[in-house]
Amino acid sequence: MNTLDTQYQALLQDILDNGVRKEDRTGTGTLSVFGRQIRHKMSEGFPLLTTKKMPFRVIATELMWFLRGDTNIKYLVDNDCHIWDGDAYKNYQTEWMKENPPFAGPYTDPCLSQEEFIDKIKTDAEFAKKWGELGPIYGKQWRSWEKINYYDWGTFDRGYRRDKDIDQIANSLNLLKTDPDSRRNKVSAWNVGELDQMVLPPCHTDFQFYTRELSQTELNILYNKRRGVGEVDAKYTIGTITAKDPNIPRRAISLMWNQRSVDTFLGLPFNIASYGLLLEIIATAVNMVPDELIGNLGDTHLYLNHIEQAKEQIGRELSLEERFNIVAKREGTTLEETKHTWSWDTDKETHDDMTSNNVPKRTREPYPLPTLNINTEWWPTESGECGVGPIDAVAVFEGFSNDNFCKCLLEEDLQLSNYQSHPTIKAPLSN
Repeated sequence: MNTLDTQYQALLQDILDNGVRKEDRTGTGTLSVFGRQIRHKMSEGFPLLTTKKMPFRVIATELMWFLRGDTNIKYLVDNDCHIWDGDAYKNYQTEWMKENPPFAGPYTDPCLSQEEFIDKIKTDAEFAKKWGELGPIYGKQWRSWEKINYYDWGTFDRGYRRDKDIDQIANSLNLLKTDPDSRRNKVSAWNVGELDQMVLPPCHTDFQFYTRELSQTELNILYNKRRGVGEVDAKYTIGTITAKDPNIPRRAISLMWNQRSVDTFLGLPFNIASYGLLLEIIATAVNMVPDELIGNLGDTHLYLNHIEQAKEQIGRELSLEERFNIVAKREGTTLEETKHTWSWDTDKETHDDMTSNNVPKRTREPYPLPTLNINTEWWPTESGECGVGPIDAVAVFEGFSNDNFCKCLLEEDLQLSNYQSHPTIKAPLSN
């Protein structure tokens, strides 16, 4: 059962019912609530909303960008991902105005339109290097957090110097391997000393991993699944299972992220899927089973120009006539034939019969969640030979700096299947 979409729809309704009107930095205005949570069991499917169509490849591309440690939109633009275009362009406009104040013309370099700006990012490497940079945002903090040490080598030799940058992702992977019960396995993007250098301070500020041992029942289910059989009467001991299948995962891993500011209509569906994908990739790399995905949400808001879109995604009850039309289309019959076959003594009985036969009740009724499979055939292993022995988790994440590795991951290794959704709902982005 897809409870993720129903949670999300309930959150939209919560904001509509209980949100307070607030002004914001974009000038758009919001309805806002504070302190909400999303919880999802990964065993129920990959957390990609179905009540509107979601662009999985775009979401995956942005996550690859983070994991590369990249902070320049050039990689995103080259891979047809335009999530950060507006932030980069806004920064460009601000700086252009500083260099070209009003009435100070004629200007040698006129201010580009956003379309011209993105085209130049694609084609002009020097321009992209200067204007595509967003400052030390997520990727920088995840993969190379600057460490400054104080040293004191005597009266005339003391001060501060930059030490080796901290790769928080590599540290997390090492902890998962060596101390999986650690309560310190946390990655932060909220570097207070560098917030003023970022085009936008992190909305999702940090995330934490939690692991536990799989129970004997869970191991039996997993063992039978890996063998391609359903539940069987035989209940194997943990020792028997691990002897028969030495590479079977022994632990489950959960991820919880904290988010200070939540653009509920446009941003949150991306955040849910992105952290779900990160959990799947990490779990695969360290040979664990993805367990729970949890989002702690701070200022959780709907922009005022997203209200009607939110209502559309929440949906409404379908009339009996609309449900008859759905059945007629499904069965290839005329509307009159459908009414004759499906009608009961009362409308309620007819509605109930349709519901028991999986005829949608609402305009945006959730579909079953899709499935994500990750092909690891060409991932590096501890043996040094692809496909032989345990995956080398650190080497996998070092591979994100390689364009070919990212391309293979996006085009071949991340295999999303059975994704069925309602149509896209367009809404303006507030920068």
